[in-house]
Amino acid sequence: MKKQRIWELDALRGVCILGVIIVHFCFDLVYFLGVNAHFPAAAVFIQEYGGTIFVLLSGVCVTLGSHSVKRGAVVFGFGMLITLVTFGMYRLGMAGRDIIVWFGVLHLLGACMLLYPVYRHLPTGAMAALGVILVVLGYTVTNTVVQARWLFPLGFMYPGFASSDYFPLLPHLGWYMLGTVLGRTVYRNKTSLLPKVRQENPFVRFFCFCGRQSLWIYLGHQPVLYGLVELIARLR
Repeated sequence: MKKQRIWELDALRGVCILGVIIVHFCFDLVYFLGVNAHFPAAAVFIQEYGGTIFVLLSGVCVTLGSHSVKRGAVVFGFGMLITLVTFGMYRLGMAGRDIIVWFGVLHLLGACMLLYPVYRHLPTGAMAALGVILVVLGYTVTNTVVQARWLFPLGFMYPGFASSDYFPLLPHLGWYMLGTVLGRTVYRNKTSLLPKVRQENPFVRFFCFCGRQSLWIYLGHQPVLYGLVELIARLR
């Protein structure tokens, strides 16, 4: 039997991924073309909170599916591919060293999926408490500089560290765990909370489609944006 998808989760993921595209396009204009652009208010909000919302949604979704280890390995592998591509851009002189993505959102989500079996059997209350602790700890250690270079996935940066996309496990693993708590409670029946919404509405269908294809959109949007920015540069 085909698994029924929860449309509002797909739609929210779609909104988030489209917001990411807007933010990255603004970033590319500033970074590659030196455009003195002012980010729209919506882009600023997405830049500040969109990543956290997406991580929360991913935490909810992991409770609704299966094979988290397999999916986590695939997502983390794509994260490493992005690291290799951005490192290649730096080595080829296409961008500065700060363009390299050392531990971005795909690294994070892949790691969270791989870690999910470790804590999935915790009582919901204990999981919520641990999630809050990790979030608070994460914001406490934000921007902490240490000499150990291998601690950057946890959120401890070494001198000179830079990553164009940086989502360390602290605090984001905590947000992911809180998402799993929402999945266990709010979506414990694994059904939509808004079943009466007309899902055939073109806007709803569009955002749901983007949410279902969010991984591929994320992987493909930067090459497209980079090509667009190159075209703009040539026209200028």
